[in-house]
Parts: sequence; structure tokens; C-alpha cells
Amino acid sequence: MPQIHLHAEPGDYAKVCLIPGDPNRATRIAARFDGGLEATKLVTSHRGLLGYTGTVNGVPVSVQTTMMGTPTTSIVMEELLNLGVETFIRVGTTGGFEPLNIGDVVVAMSAAAATGMGSVLGAGEPTAPTADFEVVKALEAAAQANGLVTHVGPVVTSDVFYDPHPGGVVRWGRRGYLSVEMETAAVYLLAMRERAKGRPVRAGSILTVSDVLADPDFHPEVRTIGENSWYRPPEEEVTRRVDLTIGAAMAAAAALGA
Repeated sequence: MPQIHLHAEPGDYAKVCLIPGDPNRATRIAARFDGGLEATKLVTSHRGLLGYTGTVNGVPVSVQTTMMGTPTTSIVMEELLNLGVETFIRVGTTGGFEPLNIGDVVVAMSAAAATGMGSVLGAGEPTAPTADFEVVKALEAAAQANGLVTHVGPVVTSDVFYDPHPGGVVRWGRRGYLSVEMETAAVYLLAMRERAKGRPVRAGSILTVSDVLADPDFHPEVRTIGENSWYRPPEEEVTRRVDLTIGAAMAAAAALGA
């Protein structure tokens, strides 16, 4: 029986899968597989959850859209697990805290689960969503080999993009987190659950800093929404920077799948 949301069967996906949130990003990634889109299989387009399978440097690799947030990410990842995917690499964007800059790369060693899914997957107890170290090393090496400014450390996964907290989202930066995004903690918790069952499942997350979230106490001149001061370049510049990170993610996927 095909999966409810992905409408795919066992064998449709490679063991290694890149999981961007944006369907347009999934297509851009697939277009860079060996032979381009013409040589790549469109596995699913159901509900706009575009998924493709092809090869990178001769190594089977898939890419599957998750959309935004931990709920849809969890649905997609559960179905990919049912279909035999073992290595998951989130390829996303993130709001970076200073001193990070636009276009920097964050490889998330861990992700604070400031999300309802953290409580669900953790059965209401504290969680420590953590990446697989081999995936982290592969992502860091690939990003550095591509000449990208790379940071490895903790991020925050939040359900809220426009954070109404009185202290603003920059409160996380003051605690030493590198950046904030909306999916990684769920990916890590599900991978950890499967490893606890004895399955060789691993996960990592490579993120492009698309916004800089400056502390308004020190930067009153930048754009302000509530308590959060932030800067985001034009969308074409964000896309250009993300495409650089995609190259690193694809290289790491090939290395991990070889």
C-alpha cells in the first residue's frame, strides 16, 4: 500500500534523502542530480510534496519536500522511514544570531525543541534532539570544502516564526544558540527513536543563514518587528546563498551514501 501522503512505494527512495521544506528547493536540488531533471525520477507530487530520486556522483540520492514546521516534517519523515530511508539531511534556511552573517552555514549539532512536537515525541518529558556525528562531520567537511563560512553547534526549533515572546527571539542568541528554524528537532528526535530500535537511521541538518536577528538593545537602527530586529537581503540573494549550501549538502549525501 502506498504511503498516505507521499503516495510512494518501497524502492522509490534512495537510502540517503535530502529533506528541504520548500518544494521549489527540492526541484532545484533534483535539477543538479546526475543528468538533471531528465534523468531523475519524480517519485511524488501529491499535496505539493515534491519528491525525486536520482544519483549524485553515481550514488543514489533522493530529495523530498517536507513543507514548513515540525508537524508536516514529522509526517513526511515517518513515511520515508516506512519506505526504507536511513540517512536524512535537512537542507534549510535559518535566522542567525550575531555574530553570524547572511550566507553563513550552520550545521546543527543539536536543536532545542521549542515546539509542541518535542513534547509529543518525548512523551512530555525533556528531550535532547541530537544529530548523528558522522553526518555532522560530513556536512561540515563538505561546507568547508565549498569555501563556506561554517558554524557547528546548537540551534532552536520553534513553532513560531513571528515570535510574540516579550524578550523576542534574540533571547535564544543570548543563551548561546547559533540560530532558529522550524524543523530540525523533529528530524533528530525521530532518527534517535529509530536508532533506539536498532535501525541504522541517522540525521543531520545544514542551514543557510537567510536572516540576521540582531539584538535591538545594540542595533536600534535595523528593522524592528516587536522586540526582534532583523535583516534579510533580497530573495534572489537568499536563493543564491542557499544554492551554495545545496552543493555542500549534495556532496555530503554522496559521501554518506557511497
